[in-house]
Amino acid sequence: MKKLCILTLWCLITMAATAQPAYYKTGPEFTEKDTAAKFHIVRGERQGVSYFKKFKHKEVQYIAGDRLTFDTYHTPDVIYTWYRRWAEKYPDITELYEIGKSFEGRPILQMTITNKKTGKATNKPAAFFEGGRHSGEVTGSESVLWLTNHLLENYGKDVAITKLIDTKTIYVRPENNPDGATLYYYTAQRNRSTVRPKDNDHDGLLDEDGEDDLDNDGIIYQIRKKIEKDGKIKGNATPDPRDPSGRLIKRVPEGEGDYVLYTEGIDNDGDGKYNEDGIGGLDLHRNYTMNWRPDDGNDLTGNGYTQGGAGEYPLSELETRAVVLFLLQHPHVSVVNSMDTSVPMHLRAPSTSKQEESMFPPDLKIYKHMDSLGLSFTHYPWAGDVYYTYNTRSKINRFTGEPTKASPLFGHGPEFGYFQYGSVWYGDELWNNGAMKDYNKDGEYDDYDALKWDDEENGSKGFRPWAKMTHPELGEVEIGGFNPKFFSQNGPPSQLESWAAKQARFNLAMAFELPQVEITDVSVKQVKGEYEIKVKWTNSGKLPVALEQAKLVKIVQEDRVSLDIDKELTKGDKDARVVITSPTTKNKTISAGYTGVREKKEVTFRVKLSQPGAVKMKVKLVSTRGGVQEKEITVGGQ
Repeated sequence: MKKLCILTLWCLITMAATAQPAYYKTGPEFTEKDTAAKFHIVRGERQGVSYFKKFKHKEVQYIAGDRLTFDTYHTPDVIYTWYRRWAEKYPDITELYEIGKSFEGRPILQMTITNKKTGKATNKPAAFFEGGRHSGEVTGSESVLWLTNHLLENYGKDVAITKLIDTKTIYVRPENNPDGATLYYYTAQRNRSTVRPKDNDHDGLLDEDGEDDLDNDGIIYQIRKKIEKDGKIKGNATPDPRDPSGRLIKRVPEGEGDYVLYTEGIDNDGDGKYNEDGIGGLDLHRNYTMNWRPDDGNDLTGNGYTQGGAGEYPLSELETRAVVLFLLQHPHVSVVNSMDTSVPMHLRAPSTSKQEESMFPPDLKIYKHMDSLGLSFTHYPWAGDVYYTYNTRSKINRFTGEPTKASPLFGHGPEFGYFQYGSVWYGDELWNNGAMKDYNKDGEYDDYDALKWDDEENGSKGFRPWAKMTHPELGEVEIGGFNPKFFSQNGPPSQLESWAAKQARFNLAMAFELPQVEITDVSVKQVKGEYEIKVKWTNSGKLPVALEQAKLVKIVQEDRVSLDIDKELTKGDKDARVVITSPTTKNKTISAGYTGVREKKEVTFRVKLSQPGAVKMKVKLVSTRGGVQEKEITVGGQ
């Protein structure tokens, strides 16, 4: 196993972290809360437009109802309303708090779910589930919302869920990027991730050429223009021969097409390009510390790797920093899933290397088990690593006609999650662009399959037929194509619950596999004027208390056993009324390595009493990711 070079996280994280507050705030008013406002305003200084006409999409719920259903999408405000309701309804097993602020200042809320009467949340094995990192990939947020509702409503009814909440801690963060989701739901706009202004086309201007809703229908569709015979414009798209209706169009190398394909809009900055620099452009999922690379154009040699959307530096973005700081401050988390759309895949590390080269074999075995576990719930076409499996899921690049190959993705969450945080960390992708099955049996799930399903099962609601329009700059064009918001990037509302639920059930299954140390026996017997205390325990969970990578990067400590004795009884060192004679070290805590799955361990203490009668004390077993267990015992008095 090759040891990886681990970045020093604390040198990169220069901003001080605040302690987790036991409350949540509401923040300033935003235009989505102003029902009289006709425009949604995006904060930040940019050369382009910062205000957009407000729309209410029929697929979205904008005010929380009395009953939560998943036949509609929910705005961040609606989602937060439900979390506030749950915090009031289930005070014994929930805690709601603000974990950070977004770029625009919206609260990022998080909920801790655990039975407070059975111990501190931080003393239990934990899982962390997050949605909403990418602005328009809102199905992930819906899955976190579904899971939260499922856990809370079934506590005290379902035996397995009740035991989970009694013995484990589940952290849920439904909206890590409320700015982007709000823009997505309230306007025709869509952007990759954070709304922080960015110069995507390197012309010195910020967000100056975004998409424009030319026909004022609330959706940014595609525009296609038939090329003229004079050859001044080179086509980059052509009708897909698999579709006899002529609706489906595919991209081809420039100069080989019959059409030029654009997204809806005009050339706002007059550079001959369309919509190349809209709102934002940074990618919160390229902003993690592990294997981070500079953003496009920022490799000063011109000879190295860069990563589009990486940000100015690792953790430059408040939203990503809020994830990493929280997890580093909570090393008891073993399982993470931070969800996006829309390649149906259980997606994990490595993102920059072959898994056989860079992962410890025992850890890779665990990940492959989780791959299979996920597929048993979701039946996605793919599960595996980013570097190879994701990038070669299609064997041929349809654009170039060349074989696909492994390719690195830098600053990726799952890469941080395994190599620096030492956890089981997925960045799963929900939904499938409507490609429900491989209709033509070509081994691919693509737009042809999506169009067939839309026609046969969705009433052709997902594809807008091409219609002529007069473009203010391009002249006669056609507008149409797939609905980018509620067909391509996320499914129609009729499909929402099935996708949110099956992904949530996989996350729940991972939580059920969390490690759990349990004291199985404590025996006390008198030996030569002293008392021998033998402590036995096991790990009853399905995961070890530490992956091999977690041991390497020292994110978890060894399991430790100690005796908790009244301090008054141990005063006086060797003349104390109670003396721990073994271990003989100054620190009387015994480090016992890392407890594997179903492994049985034991340690022995020797204690000398110089007072008559019995003494009560506690045996304490502490495991960073396996939990904290205590057992009261009585020594002496026989």
